[in-house]
Amino acid sequence: MSVSLADVAKAAGVSVATASRALTGSDHPIADETRQKVLEVADELGYRPNLIARGLRTERTLTIGIIVENILSPFIPPITRGIHDYLQQHGYSSIIVNSDWDPMAEAEAIEDLARRHIDGIIFVESYMRSSDEVSKLIHKPHVFVHRLFNSLNANSVVPDDRYGARLAVRHLAGLGHQRVAFINGPEGWDATINRMAGYQEELAAWGVPFDPTLVDRGDWEVQSGYSAAQRLIALRPPPTAIFAANDLMALGVVYAVQEAGLRVPEDIAVVGYDDRDFSGFVRPAITTIRMPCEEMGRTSAESLLRLISGEVEIIEPTLVRGELVVRQSCGARKGEWEFESEQGSIIRRQRLLH
Repeated sequence: MSVSLADVAKAAGVSVATASRALTGSDHPIADETRQKVLEVADELGYRPNLIARGLRTERTLTIGIIVENILSPFIPPITRGIHDYLQQHGYSSIIVNSDWDPMAEAEAIEDLARRHIDGIIFVESYMRSSDEVSKLIHKPHVFVHRLFNSLNANSVVPDDRYGARLAVRHLAGLGHQRVAFINGPEGWDATINRMAGYQEELAAWGVPFDPTLVDRGDWEVQSGYSAAQRLIALRPPPTAIFAANDLMALGVVYAVQEAGLRVPEDIAVVGYDDRDFSGFVRPAITTIRMPCEEMGRTSAESLLRLISGEVEIIEPTLVRGELVVRQSCGARKGEWEFESEQGSIIRRQRLLH
């Protein structure tokens, strides 16, 4: 026997009208606690709304299009999971389209989604870079998430890479490192620009002069991190720590240090960025900055539903902060790295496998 809206309302101790507002995301004022309670009760009872009837009443399909650059990218699945979970919790379904970083395929995907009368689109690491480009093809609420290649756009949700880089350098400086080298990504990427800015800002905060000879560049791949680390290790004096702008390059750094007959972290500490799956299983396990993928997905979905409901007409650019994950490669011991972030929250602890 199917569960009705009246059943949900009775179990939650609210009126049918209130239950309906909580489940449909109505603009009518409703307390957050009440909304959450109704959502939890509906989930426990297995309530499934009549989406066809609701669509006829609201002129919405309760369907969101998600266009992704490459479904095999390590960041897209967790971002998409965050989007899906938030949409499902609020009664929406989704259609995922893979564009393979092809502008023509992406334009065709938008047109196809328009024919399906979706309520909005979330672009994940997409070719589209601005609302003006999207509006030429479809007039629907939309949000960009993760990767941008210019200044922050409206309706965009991206990682706070400047903050993440500051966390990495702050951690190394806090362990006493004065010569912290940096292997950055390729030119033209927002991540490259912002991680470099964070590196320099945090050095300045610790009173450490910026030394351009300690900065090298890679292409996000292991070999480039290896080659850059070789050049940095050859400096006299060499750096005592190397911060790589992603975990693949950090892995290359570890290989280069070990090949030079040195030890990680005893001779050179290493910190990466992203918290890729392998970073916790190589030896030494890599200290890194976790990319807040699921959080970005949930935030982008929440932002899109606010646009669809008419609560706002535009979403200001949203920066989502990751966190430091301490492992073996930085040489920190328990008690040396349990400091607080700028927001007063404890940085996530991870057991060291020494």
